[in-house]
Amino acid sequence: MANLLPFRDINVHASASHYAFTSPSTPSAPTLVVERPSGDLRLNDGTLLGTKRVSSIAGILGIIKLKLDKYIIVITKAQPMGRLKGHMVYKVIATEFLPLRERSLQDPEEETYRSLLQKLLKSGPMYFSYSFDITNSFQRQAQASLSAPLWKRADDRFFWNRFIQTDLIDFRNGNAETGMKYRAGPQPGVDAFILPVMFGMMRITNTRIKSTPLTFTLITRRSRHRAGTRYFSRGIDDQGHVSNFNETEQIVVLNDESGGLGGFAGGGGMQNGKVGGNENEVQVMSFVQTRGSVPVYWAEVNTLHYTPNLQVRGVETAVGAAQKHFDEQIQVYGDNFLVNLVNQKGREDRVKRAYEQMVKTLVSSPLERRQTDQYTDEKMHIVEPTQKEHEFDRLHYVYFDFHNETKGLKWHHAQLLLEQLKPGLIRGQYFRGVDMPGDAQGRLEVRNQQTAVVRTNCMDCLDRTNVVQTMLARWTLTRQLTDIGVLKPGESADDDEAFQDFFRNIWADNADVVSKSYSGTGALKTDFTRTGNRTRAGALQDLNNSITRYVRNNFADGPRQDSFDLLLGAYLPSTSSIGSPSLFLDRRPVLIQSIPYLLAASCCMVLLGNLTRQLPESTVWPIRFFIVLWFVVGSWCLHFIYTHGMLYVNWPKLNTPRWATDGYQDTMSNIRKDKLIGPLITRHERGVSNARLGHLEEGKKRIQ
Repeated sequence: MANLLPFRDINVHASASHYAFTSPSTPSAPTLVVERPSGDLRLNDGTLLGTKRVSSIAGILGIIKLKLDKYIIVITKAQPMGRLKGHMVYKVIATEFLPLRERSLQDPEEETYRSLLQKLLKSGPMYFSYSFDITNSFQRQAQASLSAPLWKRADDRFFWNRFIQTDLIDFRNGNAETGMKYRAGPQPGVDAFILPVMFGMMRITNTRIKSTPLTFTLITRRSRHRAGTRYFSRGIDDQGHVSNFNETEQIVVLNDESGGLGGFAGGGGMQNGKVGGNENEVQVMSFVQTRGSVPVYWAEVNTLHYTPNLQVRGVETAVGAAQKHFDEQIQVYGDNFLVNLVNQKGREDRVKRAYEQMVKTLVSSPLERRQTDQYTDEKMHIVEPTQKEHEFDRLHYVYFDFHNETKGLKWHHAQLLLEQLKPGLIRGQYFRGVDMPGDAQGRLEVRNQQTAVVRTNCMDCLDRTNVVQTMLARWTLTRQLTDIGVLKPGESADDDEAFQDFFRNIWADNADVVSKSYSGTGALKTDFTRTGNRTRAGALQDLNNSITRYVRNNFADGPRQDSFDLLLGAYLPSTSSIGSPSLFLDRRPVLIQSIPYLLAASCCMVLLGNLTRQLPESTVWPIRFFIVLWFVVGSWCLHFIYTHGMLYVNWPKLNTPRWATDGYQDTMSNIRKDKLIGPLITRHERGVSNARLGHLEEGKKRIQ
C-alpha cells in the first residue's frame, strides 16, 4: 500500500545520469529517479548503483524549468515550530537548486531567474508538516477524507508549491501530456515525495489563561492566486482571485498532552446550551477570518509621487469576476460579512463606491442603512439583501469609517463596528471538535461549526484590517472560553494581564508577517496592537515604515513581483529567446538612465564645494559659482525625475502591467516634445523607447 503521508527523511543520490531519492526509514518504498538532463521521472524498486554523492534533505519543494535548464528545488534545512495536536510543523529555512545539466551553461538571464527564486525562498515564510494538513482549517479537515494522500487533501489556494510540483503530480496521475519517457499509468508510490508547503504565518505556543493550560495557535495562509506586491497586485482578476487574500485561523487546543502542558479540569458544559464533553477530552476550537482586496478592477500606478494614481474601471466590467470570487467564498465559508474600512473622502472614496455598487448588483433587493452623527454623514453604511433568492444573498456589507472614527487616538470607537457585527458573529458561531476515543487517525468529533466569515479589507488589507481582525479574534476567544467554562460569564480573556500581553504580541507579529509579504515592511499601528495604546515610539516606527514602503514599492518591488510570477507559474521562461538580449537589460535611452547619476554627482559637488577650505586672501565668487551651478543642475535633475517618475519606477520585467506600459510610452512621448532634451533622445538610442517594457507578451500565463 502506498504511503499517504510524505517521507520524513529523504536521501539524494547524485550521478552524471540521474538523481535518485530514497527514504532510509522506509527501505521497501520505491526510489524516485529523475533522469539527467531530460528530467524524465520513473520509480525504481530498490536502490540504484553508481551514485557519487549522498545527502539528506527535508523534502522536495518542486521542479522548475527556467530558460536553459531544469532544477530540482530541495529543502535542505527546516526548523521545528511546535506541535499542533501532536503533529510537528516546520518552517523552511534553506533550499538548494539541483541542476539537471551536469555542466551548467553560463547565461545572465538564467542566473537572474535563479537569483530571483532564491531570494524569495530565503525571505518568504513557508511552512509544512509531514502528517498534518496545514493548508486547511480544522473545520475543513474534519470534513475531508483521510484516505487520500496529504497533497490531494491540501487546499489548492494555499498549496504554494503546487505549480513547481506539477511534474511530480502529472507523473503520479499518469498524465500523458507530460512528455515523460516512462509512462505506466498512475504511480501511487510518488505520493510520499509530494510535500505541500504553505506561505504565511505560523505560531504555536503553549500558554495559560487564568491557570488553565492551553495551546494557542495562529495561522495565516496566503493565497497563491494573484500573489504579488503592494502596487503591482490590486483588485480582482478574471478568474475571481483577489490580491493579498489571506485566511487567518485562531486555534485553541485544550487537554493536548502532546503540546507539553497539563490538562483542563474546568466546567464540562457549554454556557450557551450546547453539549459540552468529558472534562479531560482534547478539545479544539478555531475561528477563521479572511482578508482580500476590493473585488473590482482597480489599480494604483506608481509615478514616484507618494500617492500613486488611482484607476478604477467600471463596476459592470467586473461583475462576472466578482461572482466567481464570492461563489467560492460562500461555498467555503458560508455567509460573508464584508467589512470595508477605506476612507469615505478623498481618493479612496472611488474604491468604496465601486465596492458598494458591486454588492448592490449581486444581492437581491438590497436594503441600505446609514448611521450618522454630528461629525459625519456616514459613520457606518450597511447593505443587506431583503430576500433570500440566490446564494449571493448571503453577502452582508458593512462599511465603517475607521480613520474618522478612531482619529485622535479614539481607538475604543472601533467597538462600534464590533457591536454591529455581534449578531452575525453569534449566528455564525465557531468550530469546535473533540477527539474521538480510540481513533488511530486522530479525527475530531464535530460539536460546532462556523457557518459565516468576516471578510475585512482596507486599501492594502494591512494596517486597519489588522486592528479590526485582532478585535474580532479577542471577542471570539472570550466567547469560546466562556462557552466551555474556562471563563465565567462576564469575565474576559483580557483580565489575565500575562495572556493579554501574549495575545496582543502574537497578533502584532501576524500583522508584521502579512505586511512584509505584501508591502515589504512591518505593519503600521502595531504599537496599538501590542500595547493597547498609541505611543510616540510607535508613531516614529510608523513613519519609518511608511518611508521604507515608499522606497521599496517604487524601487525594489519589480524584482519581487517577478519572483512571485516565476515561482507560481504566472510566467514561463521561453527557450525560444536563447541568444536574444536579456529581458532584464535596461533599454531606456542613455540620457534617461544617466540623470540619476548626474543628480548624485551634483549632490557630491555641492557638498564638496561647501567643505572646501578657502585661503584668507582667495576670491570667493568662483567657489560660490561652482556651488550654485551644481545646485541648479541637481535641482533640474530632481525635478525631471519627479516629473517623469514612471521612467524610474522599477517595474516588473516579466509580466509588466498594461497600464505601466501605456504610461511609460506616454511619458516618453512627452519627453520627446521637450525643447531642452527632446532633440537629444532619438529612437535609435539603444533601442526603441518602449523596449524596456516590450516583453509583455514574452511570458505565457499558466493557471493551475
